[in-house]
This record gives sequence, structure tokens and C-alpha cells, in this order.
Amino acid sequence: MNSNVSLSNRLKIVAGYLPQGACFADIGSDHAYLPAYVCQKDPEAKAIAGEVNQGPFDSAKKTVQFHQLEEQIEVRLGDGLTVLREGEADQIVIAGMGGALITSILETQASIAESVDRIIAQPNVDAREVRRWFDQHGFTLIAEEIMAEQGHIYEVLVADRQINVFSPYNDNDQIKEKQFLLGPYLVNEKNDAFIKKWTWEKAKLERIISQMQQAKQVNYERMSEFQTELNWMKEELYYEGTNDETC
Repeated sequence: MNSNVSLSNRLKIVAGYLPQGACFADIGSDHAYLPAYVCQKDPEAKAIAGEVNQGPFDSAKKTVQFHQLEEQIEVRLGDGLTVLREGEADQIVIAGMGGALITSILETQASIAESVDRIIAQPNVDAREVRRWFDQHGFTLIAEEIMAEQGHIYEVLVADRQINVFSPYNDNDQIKEKQFLLGPYLVNEKNDAFIKKWTWEKAKLERIISQMQQAKQVNYERMSEFQTELNWMKEELYYEGTNDETC
């Protein structure tokens, strides 16, 4: 076998949530580094690498051939989950896209998405939309991580299709919406990446609200929604025992 596959830290986190002997699909696989990395380490793993564009599809095939993993990885050309048949994979990975695009991919082929045991998503933005999709389609969020890498902050969300599994969400609708935004597990941990992300988001939202207040026609309903989100951020960023609003 050729040299070991190198993988970014964020994708190593994603790979860590795949079980031994995984049978998974990596949607938007690009160079197929993630399937190659997993299958190199686990000879029992099987993967389908899906890619919608010809260039990345060709690159993925080259990666699989270079590492002599043709028996474990099949590269397919197609849009989203159309590369899969129902029941063909036990896990789905969708990494490196916006949350809106991830949810669109899942929703477009919902019957296929809902047939797998686990979905691992790594949205670059709008993780809230992915959490909400999971909750509305019978998937329980079982883990999530937030980390910084090369100047960017990434979130990894892991959801299982199970019945009678503990839900991390509060029964109160407003608290649940706050958890969709910030992450029910992440908000409890509050690591450095979490603080950095929401400090930045807080400052951005404050600028947006200020600009809306100065507009000739004020959208009070939308501004109220933003103010609620801003208050949520402040609640979690303030340290206990301080009223410092600059943190």
C-alpha cells in the first residue's frame, strides 16, 4: 500500500465518529481523503465517495487508485444523495459545506437520509439549520464538537436515528431555539473556540441591529428576532459573577 493519507484535524474528528467496520457515504468527497483515511486504518470499512463535479470526481478516483483502495471505496458521480440507493450505507458524512446546503441535500433525498443509522455533518456556517433538520426528521443529536483550524472555526454534529434516546433539547420552545443556535452540548462546554466564535458573532449582530435602527423603514419583527439572539449570546458569553459586556 502507498503512503498514509494525511487529513485535517476537523476531518479527523469526523472520522472518529465512524464505527469500526463502517459502511458509509461521504457526500461532496472532493479528493476522497476522508474515505481513504478511514479505509486505510480499518480494512473492514467500506465507503462510497460521492462528488457532483467532474474535476473532484476524477481527483477522488486518483486518490483511491494511488492508495490501492479500490476494493473498499467506490467513487460515484452525482448530485448529493442521488449517488446512493436506500439501505446502501449505514452512515452519511457531509462535511465542508454551509448548513443550508447540507439540509437541502438531506431534504432532497430525505428517504435515503432517513434510512441510515448515523449522519455526521460538518457545516462551515449555519449549524442551526442542520440541528433543526435532525430534530424534525427523527435523528437525535448525540455529540457535537467545535474547534479552530487555520483561522476558521468548525462545528461537527453527530446524530443517530434511534427511538427513545435521550434528547439534549429543552422542552421549552424558546430555550430549544437557543440550543439550535448555540448547540446544546457546546453551550455546556464553552471551550475557547466557542467563546471566540460567539464573541465575533455577537459583535457582528450588534452592528446589524445598529444599522437596522438607523434605516428609514425599520423591520421591527426581524430586529426583535436579532435582539433575542443577541441576548442569548450575551447570556452564554458573560462570565459568572461579572457584568462585563465586552467579553
